Amino acid sequence: MDVSVIIVNYNNFNLLRNCLESLYKHTHDLEFEVIVVDNGSSEAGLENICSTYDNLILIKNKENLGFSKANNIGLSLAKGKYVLFLNNDTIFKENSIKKILDYVQETKNVIIGCKLLNVDESWQQSTANFPTILNSWSSNFFLYLLFPNSPTLNKYYLKNRNIKEITEVDYVLGAFMFGLRKDFIDLNGFDERFYFYSEDIDLCYRYKKMGGKIILFPFTSIIHIGGASVESNHWFKIKNKFISEIQFFQKHSSGLSFFLSIIPMYLGNLIRFPLFLLLGIFMMNKNFINRSISHLRLTIVYPKNLFQ
Repeated sequence: MDVSVIIVNYNNFNLLRNCLESLYKHTHDLEFEVIVVDNGSSEAGLENICSTYDNLILIKNKENLGFSKANNIGLSLAKGKYVLFLNNDTIFKENSIKKILDYVQETKNVIIGCKLLNVDESWQQSTANFPTILNSWSSNFFLYLLFPNSPTLNKYYLKNRNIKEITEVDYVLGAFMFGLRKDFIDLNGFDERFYFYSEDIDLCYRYKKMGGKIILFPFTSIIHIGGASVESNHWFKIKNKFISEIQFFQKHSSGLSFFLSIIPMYLGNLIRFPLFLLLGIFMMNKNFINRSISHLRLTIVYPKNLFQ
């Protein structure tokens, strides 16, 4: 078995249907299996979708165990030499897996991501730098917008905005993450203490500390709808993203470094609360008002430190 494709799913079966259809349509000239791990979906019809395809294993969790744990369940069942962690809101345009497989067989100690595209096939952020004190201040105080040409203040270095050559980066998004199954097992998979978000950043961070490389391979691309499975619950998305960012600093920093990393996150929410509230009032936009309330609520959110 060449590749095991692991897809975590939660409701939104139309997304999964489109993902599987494009995956099987465009993937050939290699032996692969697909492992769908459903995180306690309430919708019906999942079995009908999955039964259409060969070499597909469906795992149904009774509850939502989180993205990390669900992926690790899939990893424990994988038989391929390589593993592709794939979001359910992705669509293949070409034989991307074969292209990356051909490349990776000539390299060692790499985790690879491909170029991600928006639905209109415009370029989508496919990589970024690890969270740091400077990045935290820059992103929360809009410094990367005020000084877009500054590599120091720009959270996403200029060279990472639209990479056109094979490039080593800090991390690639978990929407498409390809590597040796053995390497992922040696890492113990994703850290399950990250319930939702930042698990891909943490995994790449640990892999680089082990001596591995993270590569963005821009010579193939997939469409990534992005956040569609949680878009209907804005609070769930923004809260868990905020929590996961703090958790990353809890795990990988301490003392003054930790303090200086998270302070701008709370100050940033205090800035965004009146900003979005005023925008919502003047533009009579309920979504802006809801966003302002979410940022206010985040000022009292602090996750228990699970990494002590």
